[in-house]
Amino acid sequence: MANLYKKPILISDPKTGRKVKTKSKKWWGQYRDAHGCVRRLPLATDKIAAQAMLNELVRKAEREQAGLTEPCDEQRKRPVKDHLREFKAYLENKGVTPKQVKESTTRLQKIFDDREWKLIADISASDALEFLGGLRRDGKSAQTYNNYLSSAKQFTRWLVRDRRATTDSLAHLSKLNVSTDRRHDRRALTPEEFGLLVEAAKTGPTVETISGHDRAMMYVVAAWTGFRKGEIGSLTPRSLRLDGDPPTATVDACYSKRRRQDSQILHPEVVHRLEEWLATKPKLGPGDVLFPVSGRVPGGKERKTHKMMECDLKAARKQWIEAVKDDAAERAIREQSDFLAYRDESGLFADFHSNRHLFITSLERAGLSPKMAQTLARHSDVRLTLGIYTHVGLYDQIAAIESLPAPPSGNPKPTTEAATLRATGTDGQPGPTEVLSVVPTVVLSGAQNGAHDLAADGLRIAPDCTDGSGEGRRAAVGRVARNPDDARTLGTERHQPASPCITPKGRRGRVHPTGLEPVTFGSVDRCSIQLS
Repeated sequence: MANLYKKPILISDPKTGRKVKTKSKKWWGQYRDAHGCVRRLPLATDKIAAQAMLNELVRKAEREQAGLTEPCDEQRKRPVKDHLREFKAYLENKGVTPKQVKESTTRLQKIFDDREWKLIADISASDALEFLGGLRRDGKSAQTYNNYLSSAKQFTRWLVRDRRATTDSLAHLSKLNVSTDRRHDRRALTPEEFGLLVEAAKTGPTVETISGHDRAMMYVVAAWTGFRKGEIGSLTPRSLRLDGDPPTATVDACYSKRRRQDSQILHPEVVHRLEEWLATKPKLGPGDVLFPVSGRVPGGKERKTHKMMECDLKAARKQWIEAVKDDAAERAIREQSDFLAYRDESGLFADFHSNRHLFITSLERAGLSPKMAQTLARHSDVRLTLGIYTHVGLYDQIAAIESLPAPPSGNPKPTTEAATLRATGTDGQPGPTEVLSVVPTVVLSGAQNGAHDLAADGLRIAPDCTDGSGEGRRAAVGRVARNPDDARTLGTERHQPASPCITPKGRRGRVHPTGLEPVTFGSVDRCSIQLS
């Protein structure tokens, strides 16, 4: 039988120093667990809260005794480090790359150590925010903040899905807007810069254990496929179908960022260069990695591709300056520019990932549609394709402006009969016999000049909307406005023959025989077809 009680305790009297018998401030609960053993434990100082806690303990004991225990009950008692070890195994078995597994588990371990999380119950949103806020106070970027938050939320989601926890305590936390704190934005190299980069890499020394000849080929593949570093590092001879129709390069789903098997069509020139390059690699097996930069090889390490780009860009710039050293003015200008700079004056980087920016920007320069660029870039949102990866440089803007037609030179006077008719608004006006079937004409609401366009067949008012007498028709023909002055005069002459017409509101009005709308606005006489 469960019951509440105050536990007797001994305390020292501060005045006399003698031991005094009293009762504890907290209420204690006594109950029998599922195995029949008597349990006593402190609950709360408030009796109502203590009674609720004791009732919950009794309920759990009875459910466990009946074999209705919840799977997460036992998991809550396990140390969180055990869950982290099993989460790491889950990621590895899922096919996540070793680099991503290491980054996620390292971030989680830092959070656990800093916030002293020992059990699942210790994980709280306030603690997580305190740690993330500390990162920002230490000068970390918004992207770093988001990376740590993503790892933590991935872990708590896994706890719920694997029935280790009942609720996700971090589900409501949101990421920061990284656009307000950009630290490493890229730029797209110009075609001239990229050509000089490849040539400098071919003759350059080995950097990060990758020879210059291999780096040059890797740059070309990256800039003409848009593959990321991890995707480039996963390519093998088996990934290439150089003799296919069309030739393609395929990235396995586990190495693609969107977790799909991606095949990219290869440019004919890239196919030719790959064939020549592979001919220099006779010992390369079908499953061997072409460009070992991402640590896929067992025992391999991550190569710092940004160091390769920085070294080759510096060599390319040096070679280029030497080529123009005879022209002192040209050299002085180039030395002060951002040409072939790893980081330009705007803070934009030309690292290895900028080759992907070059690929997507080249699609835009080629005049492809945004949808096609999004498809080839393998983006889920076209705003990412156009807003982040498509770069419009100064020369692109100059070319766009120069492609516009020249502004008109003044206001030339009409020199032909057709120009005169267009200027007076009478181009295409009907003859005397044509007016009988085209009343009313389409004019703007409240127009004060002659009608320019005839009403379409579907918009013309029924024949009984015109005067049935021949004299009225002839009178109408004789009064067609030929210029704005005639239109004003004709629109104010109330004695002209007119025929009844039903207005849009159902009232009977009068339609003017020439189809012109009177000068007066709001009049019920208006029966012309409005464009607005």
